[in-house]
Amino acid sequence: MTPIEDTLINKKTTNTPIWLMRQAGRYLPEFREIRKLNPNFINLCLNENLSSEITLQPLKRFNLDAAIIFSDILMVPYGLNQKVEFKKNFGPKLGLLNLKEISQTDEVDFLKKLYPIYKSIKKVNNNNLTKNKNVIGFVGAPWTLLVYMINKHSPKQELIKNFFRDEFLINRILIILEKFLKIHIEHQIKNGATVIQIFDSWAGLLDEKDLPSYVYVPTLNLVNYIKSLNIPVICFPRGVKDYKTFCEIVKPDAVNIDYNVDPTTILKKIKIPIQGGLDPKILLSDKENLKKETLKYLNIFKDHPYIFNLGHGVVPETEPNMVEYLVKTVKDY
Repeated sequence: MTPIEDTLINKKTTNTPIWLMRQAGRYLPEFREIRKLNPNFINLCLNENLSSEITLQPLKRFNLDAAIIFSDILMVPYGLNQKVEFKKNFGPKLGLLNLKEISQTDEVDFLKKLYPIYKSIKKVNNNNLTKNKNVIGFVGAPWTLLVYMINKHSPKQELIKNFFRDEFLINRILIILEKFLKIHIEHQIKNGATVIQIFDSWAGLLDEKDLPSYVYVPTLNLVNYIKSLNIPVICFPRGVKDYKTFCEIVKPDAVNIDYNVDPTTILKKIKIPIQGGLDPKILLSDKENLKKETLKYLNIFKDHPYIFNLGHGVVPETEPNMVEYLVKTVKDY
């Protein structure tokens, strides 16, 4: 059993495992080299040779406990025939939402579009670098994907006016998303993903009263499905005020906390394994500060099943030697 599975399944508290969100990406010079030659982000995600190579890059440098597949949550809307592109210094930009076209998406066509992702996972899983480590597959939560599909770009703290106006559209899309997210999850697992993480990046935009319909129930359906395939599932409901209620209703195997959350309060309230928390900007400070903040989390969760991670993804300005120092600090603990 890998260190991560030991923490998730056996609730072990010795030897804190570590992996990082966005560990395969923009802060690594070797990634930037590939990116320079491949400006189309979607095509890069769908290049099984390059995406598997990118996934393995951090494992060549650092003693991490998992590889997380180089892909994007928006590959699902792309598979559903909504136009998705990534603009430099802007982020994702989605095309017109055509409910009729999305409703008619055929499972075979969807899988055909995303097939290279599964081949990439298989390549990563068969690589020696992932021996005794986890291969983490992931999806965006239904709510977060709905936000992108209707908003058509990153909401950056607010939704477009009249976002909730068309209830029929919202409910239809959530039903379609659940179906195709399950298909996407199943094929990631079939090809070697040993843990699934569900990213609900925009859960924090909702009022408390809307969480059951848009976050709890749709995410719970996915969590139950992943558990039925005997694979552990980690949820990251970024920005929710009440992690305790989320965990009690959705029941993931672990919950990733964001950096705005007080870890000591979380420790008191949450029984399941916890992941993450460290502010990625700490990696932009100095080693002394990084060590201090890292030890803070390790000490708080020393008697609780804990996977070290960040409260968000590694930022592009991060120096690789700071990541190396972080990993070493966790491993030496």
